[in-house]
This record gives sequence, structure tokens and C-alpha cells, in this order.
Amino acid sequence: MTAAIEGALAGEATAIALCWKLTRADGVILGFTGHDRDLRRDGLLFRAKPGMTPSAVSLRDGYSADSMDVAGVLDASAISADDLDAGRWTGAQLELLACDWTAPEVEMLRLMRGTIGDVVRAMDGADGAFRVELVSDMARLAAAGAPRCSPLCRADLGDARCGVDMDARRIQMLAVGGTGAEIVLEEAVPRPGDYAHGRLRIVTGRLAGLDRRIARVAGSVVTVEEPIWSEGVAGAQLWIWEGCDKRFETCSTRFANAAAFDGEPHVPGTDALVRYGEI
Repeated sequence: MTAAIEGALAGEATAIALCWKLTRADGVILGFTGHDRDLRRDGLLFRAKPGMTPSAVSLRDGYSADSMDVAGVLDASAISADDLDAGRWTGAQLELLACDWTAPEVEMLRLMRGTIGDVVRAMDGADGAFRVELVSDMARLAAAGAPRCSPLCRADLGDARCGVDMDARRIQMLAVGGTGAEIVLEEAVPRPGDYAHGRLRIVTGRLAGLDRRIARVAGSVVTVEEPIWSEGVAGAQLWIWEGCDKRFETCSTRFANAAAFDGEPHVPGTDALVRYGEI
């Protein structure tokens, strides 16, 4: 604990305020505090949100995983219901901080840092309540392990391990409607089978920057793995990248990239244990 925080706790009446710093994957940074007035530090404004309260926070030494819930109220100008439904905050970084609200510029003590997990809304609309789960960085260490033997490729198409150039494997299309898991395009997608397991990004409109994995493509209808619960898709320009089913045959014949295949396609499966020898 820092000297500034120790001094703030030393008196009979403390002046400790809890603050939250959220950093989204697209670079948007927001600050909130449970105090009754705004606080500012290092150019970031922590907006007063007295309704935001954390659950009990348990911090332990070592490598055990910590978690915490944060309850609050949706703010249409900062964390809107549409953004939550669209998944913009999925995987965002969140820090729980403590400071002396009489001098927030002096020092802030970081109590916890982690990644936003599940977001649960209690009511619909812009004024609905929500609860956010914060999963600590230690949880990722606990989940990490040695890669398992797999007949399918562990790399993603176009990443550093794969190495396939995706610039020539992207098309631009116009969305004319759709909600949930289905997006309707202005025209049919050429070679629709090539875009199954691919990636879709909205590049214009209020949902610009939103990415989704593609489950399948049929004509002019694209089905995504995670629904988009918003009416803002119609009229938006989309980028659609090809996908890969991660099989060795696909890697070898369609992409001519067998040398970079990150899997074990020729290792026998578990069914080999129950096979009988030829008589």
C-alpha cells in the first residue's frame, strides 16, 4: 500500500474513493468513480457514478485467480445498451483503483486488473441495470496449458503462424437489413463456401469497427456466430474475409500452405484404440 493511501486511511474519517478505468480493444478509454463528483488524473476524467458498486474483492498472493463483479447503471452517452449488445466491451481491460478523493492527482492504488467477462443486463432499454464480471489476469495463467494434439490447425487464417496474405481474400459488400445472427446483403456473395468460418467487419455507420466470426454464407445471407442485437446494420458497408475449416486438405489444396499447417493431421484418432487387426 502506498504512503498516500495509508495517510488517507489513518484518520477517523477516510476519503477513499473507488475508480474504474475501462480500455476497449478499439482504444476507447472511459473512467468512472463511485464518488459523488468527478475526479481527474493524468488527463482522464473519472465520471461520478455513485450507483457503481463492486462485490467483495479478495486479493491473494501467488498465482490463484481472483474475480469480482461490478454492478451499475447503463449510461447512454458512455456504456450504451447497444454497445453492450453488440459486444464492443467484450474482452475490454478493466482496472479497479482506489484514491484519496481530496487529492486524486497524487496517487492511485490499483486493487485489481483484468478482462471483462460476462455482462448481464437486468432490464432492456437505455436505463437498464447491468452487472459486469471482471476476470483477473491470473485466471488466464490458470487456463493456459500445453497445446493438445489435433488433426485441425491451431492457427487462424492470416495470422502470424499461418502467413496467408488476406489482402486479396477480402470483399466489400453492402448490408441492406438483418438482425440477430443473420445479415442480409445487397447481392449474393461469390463463392460463398470460401467465406464460411471467415470474419466480418462493419466499417461504416454507428456499429463501425464491430467484428464477427462467420458461421456460414448462403446467397446474400451471412450468418454470424454471435448475434448483433441492433437495427444499425442496414446501410452499412462490410468487409468480409475468407475463412478456413482448418483441415490439412484445405490448407494444402486451396491455400498452398501445407508447410505452415499447425496441427497433426496424420496422427491416428482415439478410434484407433478399438480397431481390430486384419485377419
